[in-house]
Amino acid sequence: MLLLYAFDLKPSEYMFKTTPNLTRIFLSLALGVFFSLSLKAQEIPTDESIIAAGEANFKTNCSTCHKIWEVRIGPALNGVTERRSVEWLIPWIKNSQAMIASGDEQAVALWEEYNQTVMTAYPSFSDDDVLAILAYVKAETAKGPPVAEVAVSTAGGEEGSSVSSSYLMAVIIILVVVLALAVVALIIAARTLVKHLKESKDLSEEDQEIVSQQFDVAGFLKSNSFVGLVVFVFTILVLKTLIDGAFTIGVQQGYQPTQPIAFSHQLHAGQYEIDCQYCHTGVRKSKSANIPSPNICMNCHSQIKNVAGQDGISKEIAKIYAAIDYDPDTQTYGTDTKPIEWVRIHNLPDLAYFNHSQHVKVAEIECQTCHGPIQEMEVVYQYANLTMGWCINCHRETDVNTKGNEYYDKLVKLHSEQSKEPMKVEDIGGLECSKCHY
Repeated sequence: MLLLYAFDLKPSEYMFKTTPNLTRIFLSLALGVFFSLSLKAQEIPTDESIIAAGEANFKTNCSTCHKIWEVRIGPALNGVTERRSVEWLIPWIKNSQAMIASGDEQAVALWEEYNQTVMTAYPSFSDDDVLAILAYVKAETAKGPPVAEVAVSTAGGEEGSSVSSSYLMAVIIILVVVLALAVVALIIAARTLVKHLKESKDLSEEDQEIVSQQFDVAGFLKSNSFVGLVVFVFTILVLKTLIDGAFTIGVQQGYQPTQPIAFSHQLHAGQYEIDCQYCHTGVRKSKSANIPSPNICMNCHSQIKNVAGQDGISKEIAKIYAAIDYDPDTQTYGTDTKPIEWVRIHNLPDLAYFNHSQHVKVAEIECQTCHGPIQEMEVVYQYANLTMGWCINCHRETDVNTKGNEYYDKLVKLHSEQSKEPMKVEDIGGLECSKCHY
């Protein structure tokens, strides 16, 4: 190829000048087929499974800075496949800085338009990965902008729930008051009746004696029956407290420690819809979900330095800069770094084994299944009790996700021969001790 450029010949000219006619015809056909296949390969797919894969990739890697119909950190992406060619978009998404450095006019114009905001490079993406993302963007563009939902107060909504809860509490209070009034009325009626009977002259001596009897409170409290009842109730309460305490050893449900940086999941995962896997990168490929490094924070906070509507650098964002010794004025990093001492919230005992990738990637279980409505938490707390019984119950109720996984084909066949019910995790050994306790 270097020789071709040395003689100022194009590859096609070289082949046509150095090959016989038949060979030239063959090579022309081959080149035509090659280029037609290349163009076809660059077409945006329409297959639903590819669009679904593109959606997952978009939410994990792109939704932090982009939305389809709204400008976030970067531009809104609706119609981007019409505005830009696929051949341009693929290298841009993989490494925008390389295109800017090469002097590409479109790349430089975007770089300037969005205040020289650095777009994260994705060198690990294949062309197919990028095409899948573009397929998702194109499909969402075709659907049109989302229609704003009208806030209606219903019994199923949050407002409706609070109203119904208040109503229920009011009903309970009314019932308690009515019951108390009924008891008072009965006492008054009983005393009135006793007084009337005492004044009556028609009672026999035996009836008069019964009416005149007084309840001996001191004698009742000293009686063996009452003392035995008190001892029995006390013993039951002590035993129940001890048993409940034994079952809650190591259980930290509701645990909500104060973190060194006031990171809001409600803001990031809720309002800005950042996918959990964008920050917790290990959930799909390793046992642990991993705590995000400050480098991930800086993907956004090298540009976002405060909360919308505020001036200056946010106090919490300044803590990130201090940890990595970053100077936002000069945009340079120093060497005086120190770790952010996050407090672990979800802890399993050492005797229990749990693998995030097996549950998130293979089983496709949503994070909220175990961690609760994380997108609504201003400060994260442990939502589930994470006990062995809780895990076992999940294995008894959860269907095995066998779709598209040949590993399960024979198991599904054997299970369908013996049962008409869907195959649960317990049917493939999900209740075996060695699954979690090696």
